[in-house]
Amino acid sequence: MKANALVSPEKTFFKIKKDGLDLERYLARINYSGPLAPTLETLQQLHFQHAISIPFENLNPFLKQPVALDIESLQRKIVEEGRGGYCFEQNQLFAEAMRALGFQVKGLAARVLWNVPVGVTTARAHMLLLVHLEDADYIADVGFGGLTLTSPLRLLETGDQQTPHETFKLVPQENEFVLQAKVQGTWKPMYRFSLQEQFAPDYEVSNWFTSTHPRSPFVNGLMFARTTPDSRYALRNSELSIHHRNGITEKQVLANPAQVKTVIEEVFKLPLPNSPELDQSLHLIMQPLD
Repeated sequence: MKANALVSPEKTFFKIKKDGLDLERYLARINYSGPLAPTLETLQQLHFQHAISIPFENLNPFLKQPVALDIESLQRKIVEEGRGGYCFEQNQLFAEAMRALGFQVKGLAARVLWNVPVGVTTARAHMLLLVHLEDADYIADVGFGGLTLTSPLRLLETGDQQTPHETFKLVPQENEFVLQAKVQGTWKPMYRFSLQEQFAPDYEVSNWFTSTHPRSPFVNGLMFARTTPDSRYALRNSELSIHHRNGITEKQVLANPAQVKTVIEEVFKLPLPNSPELDQSLHLIMQPLD
């Protein structure tokens, strides 16, 4: 839903309808006060601020709670309550903000390749965005967890593309593209996608499977990720990793549910419900991952 814009030489003001995104509060949530015109500079700055301000988390699926994708629910959970979310939530919210600012955005879907054995075909269960600007098309993705992009990537650029964090590249493959990340000097595939536009019912199906299927990793384990200007933090069940931009990685196995809850609140800056269900679920995941 787009805002009604009144443009002055100094600033752009937006009036948001009651049943849509509150753009002003969203911008405050990501600590953004830069330009609002639909340009590459604005896209880059907003993408970076969203990525470093809103953590990736799967607490709702982990606690067997629904994951809603309508904008009112995303506004309440991520903007008002200060929570995070996974790809469908984060990119849906980011897309709504982009459209409110006048960007041309469409949703895409990808097959995740990260840590997937060669030859295994996964479902199109990851959401990303295509943003059209006058000079070129760009891929935006603020919801890939530990390797979330901190800058959009130019779609038809075949060379390396440096972001504020890692270096990435888009490799054409048949009629699709493979996004690769350079990690410790090695190129690793993240996901494969086509340019076929996806719509709300497509994401509802994928989101339902991801958030409810008994074999979904989002249901069976805890996954948190937070990006800062200098580091990336990741929590997988009871294992906390800190990846610094200088190449140093620190790892720690948390000893009990109380430590996990402290890390979520203090490291990932997220509020937690005070519920017996959370404590019971945390007790079940205290074994380190292989």
